[in-house]
Amino acid sequence: MDRLTDGSDLVEVLGDWTSTSAGRAPLYRRLAEAVRKAIHAGDLHAGERLPSERDLARALAVSRATVVSAYDELRSIGLVDSRRGSGTRVVRPPGFRPSVEGRVFGRATPIINRTNEAAGEIISLARAYDPGAAHLRGALLDLVHADLPALLNGSGYHPAGLPELRSAVAGHLTATGMPTEPKQVVITTGAQQAIGLITQMYLRRGWTAVVETPSWPGCLDVFRATGVRLVGVELDNEGIKADQLGRVMAEHQPDLLYVMPTYHNPTGVLMSTSRRRRIVELAARYAVPVVEDHAYTVGAADGAPPPIGAFAGTNAEVLTIGSLAKSVWAGLRIGWVRASVETAERLARHKALADLGSPILDQALAARLLPQLPELAGARIGELRDRLGRVRELLTQNLPEWRWRTPDGGSALWIELPNTDARIFAQVALRHGVEVVPGAATDPSGAHDNFIRFPFAFPDDVLTELVNRLTRAWAEARR
Repeated sequence: MDRLTDGSDLVEVLGDWTSTSAGRAPLYRRLAEAVRKAIHAGDLHAGERLPSERDLARALAVSRATVVSAYDELRSIGLVDSRRGSGTRVVRPPGFRPSVEGRVFGRATPIINRTNEAAGEIISLARAYDPGAAHLRGALLDLVHADLPALLNGSGYHPAGLPELRSAVAGHLTATGMPTEPKQVVITTGAQQAIGLITQMYLRRGWTAVVETPSWPGCLDVFRATGVRLVGVELDNEGIKADQLGRVMAEHQPDLLYVMPTYHNPTGVLMSTSRRRRIVELAARYAVPVVEDHAYTVGAADGAPPPIGAFAGTNAEVLTIGSLAKSVWAGLRIGWVRASVETAERLARHKALADLGSPILDQALAARLLPQLPELAGARIGELRDRLGRVRELLTQNLPEWRWRTPDGGSALWIELPNTDARIFAQVALRHGVEVVPGAATDPSGAHDNFIRFPFAFPDDVLTELVNRLTRAWAEARR
């Protein structure tokens, strides 16, 4: 069976194809250059069938003539071959050897790859704008003067985490209403590693995980890479739908449940207390471990309920993930998992196999910052409220057709584009200087194909320019 026949699949491989080294060349040449690069990188293999001209034109929101000309260019240099009834296929010229064999599949891959590139003229909605907290510099200088000598005298190896940081995290979680001992905490290199380690512990190829729909593409990619079968459950204004979750658990007998209760990414929904209790009841009844991801806890609402783990007692197994990325700085790659003592010990063994422990200086800095987290989060919430008010004003004035629900928290809007496939709009927006993450990346079922995630934490001048570009792209897409 052909690996690549759908236009949207090739779009993911090509990425930001309009900004290739072909510069301001005609679109067909930029497209041909992007395909050429994908072949030479090993992302497209000899024998793979490319999408039809019509399908690719639709996926890229260009004319069919653009794709026809690009395929003609590729044929002229011997990289593709077209035959009646067989379509257009990649050809490996004699003596050609790609630089890399195989490509990484995943909806989040383009999002993550964008972090490796300079911003340039593109405004990317693939990630939130989260500058480092002002406290960071002072805390780092204090660390160098007060703590560095003692840290340098140690071995530097703490697979479960620096003891001072484990204690600080335990105190932080206890203050949220979930009593925690330091030995229940394992420090990870960001929340993403926490998800990966938990996946290694709990899931195997062919096993089943239940997720919210939509969900965070990075998590979905980790599950898919393991060969896990995903079953989605819809959300309402209180979080994951409890009745539907109960039916799914009874029917599928899943091996893991992954949720984002405070605040859900990408919708910004805050899960209610009653819904959190209901999840614990279902998890206990069906013996399903629960992973709650609190990486997006900074937001616009006050008085969030305690984590799901606070309601678990001994009846259900709950692993709570946290991170400093949103409240302090994404560059400080510090996350954690809170679980039972036995589970934390198992997780620490997986962490030791992965990297022997997260960087000690980063952990020591995090230990200094955690007691200040309420103050840091309060300042961040004030900024986000101001940004939310500004972006609502801009969208209402310039894009009144777009629809969204004001989020309970977080730093993004979940916007519905009326009667529009967001994957196609993303191609138009890219040509206007905006990288858009379409809803299909968050939900493979197709239920959210007309949604986009819109981070609004940008400075005011960037927000204004961003909405102006999207307005021009929307006008073109509607034409």
